[in-house]
Amino acid sequence: MVNRLRRLTGAHRVGHAGTLDPLATGVLPVLFESATRLAEFALKLPKTYVADIHLGFVTATDDAEGEPEAVADPAAISAADVDAALAFFAGRILQQPPAFSAVKVGGRRAYTLARSGEPARLAPREVEVYSAQLLDFQPGPHAVARIEVRCGSGTYLRSIARDLGDRLAVGGYLGKLVRKAYGPLSIDEAVPLDELATPRAVLDRLLPAEVILPEMERVRLNVEQEAQVRQGRAVRVVPDPGPGLVRAHDADGRLVALGHADPLRRTFVPEKVLS
Repeated sequence: MVNRLRRLTGAHRVGHAGTLDPLATGVLPVLFESATRLAEFALKLPKTYVADIHLGFVTATDDAEGEPEAVADPAAISAADVDAALAFFAGRILQQPPAFSAVKVGGRRAYTLARSGEPARLAPREVEVYSAQLLDFQPGPHAVARIEVRCGSGTYLRSIARDLGDRLAVGGYLGKLVRKAYGPLSIDEAVPLDELATPRAVLDRLLPAEVILPEMERVRLNVEQEAQVRQGRAVRVVPDPGPGLVRAHDADGRLVALGHADPLRRTFVPEKVLS
């Protein structure tokens, strides 16, 4: 996606905020030029996924790319059982990443080790799941639970599928996965790739860079202050900004820079300046 849009637009810098697994679809924020410097902040935004979890089977990849192996008949599992099990996945939880993941082990990607026949057992890591709810359930010997998960960065839906199957004692793996939202960006407003056939089409659909930023204090710069900030110089702003990250906008409301307050000099100090 990044390479295609770079070739199409001729932009010098194009990046994305958040890799999707090969079988996944949905919202992918693409950043252009100086907005690529904001990716670290975008990654902290919550994401919402809709996932189909197949019960009664497991795969080596924890998703449909692997060959399913039967574990136990899920025919006795009910929607109420799945709903009760999902309750254990809400909040801050410890999650073991899939063996086929981009996590580095001794400088090598876990999926490289797994493909070479020496999969590593990855250490559990803390992730945050804001909500996990059952949307639909198809019972039977090939039971499928469709769930919606709103979570923080670093959460693996493949791990949730695997661990949900373990909790139900029948095994489970991830089937279809759609990222429905990325922070305030919804799939309902997302642009299908085939609608981005010309540079003009991309330009017409660009959003302000600040839509991928979390909430933070704002300061307004006049023309003189903006010129100084664009040169990387600290400026005096009124009122004094508080602690933490601060967003500086120009007189027309466009994002100019991210920075912090210097309480001793009572100034805004730019750290990331956008062109």
